[in-house]
Amino acid sequence: MTRSDLVTRLSERFSQLTQRDTEFAVKTILDAMSDALARGYRIEIRGFGSFSVNRRPPRVGRNPRSGEQVLIPEKLAPHFKPGKALREAVDAPDLQNAVADADAPAD
Repeated sequence: MTRSDLVTRLSERFSQLTQRDTEFAVKTILDAMSDALARGYRIEIRGFGSFSVNRRPPRVGRNPRSGEQVLIPEKLAPHFKPGKALREAVDAPDLQNAVADADAPAD
């Protein structure tokens, strides 16, 4: 699902919102989440999951072409941990059958 798919689904579900209002709302939420993660905050959405920032310490790597050692600097990377409800929804047997049926070749 892309951002535009999300906007379309939300505007269809909530007919009182225009496509433009829905697009603005989605953009505002995603911008707020990005800003919070950039500041190092943790975001928790009950029943969905949590977003946090993981620190990858500096390390020594190798240049595959020349074989020389290269210092790889520390990095901060976003991390998502799904909540229990989301894990159970994804693992639901009826959903797995629907996905398997959709992936099956047509006769």
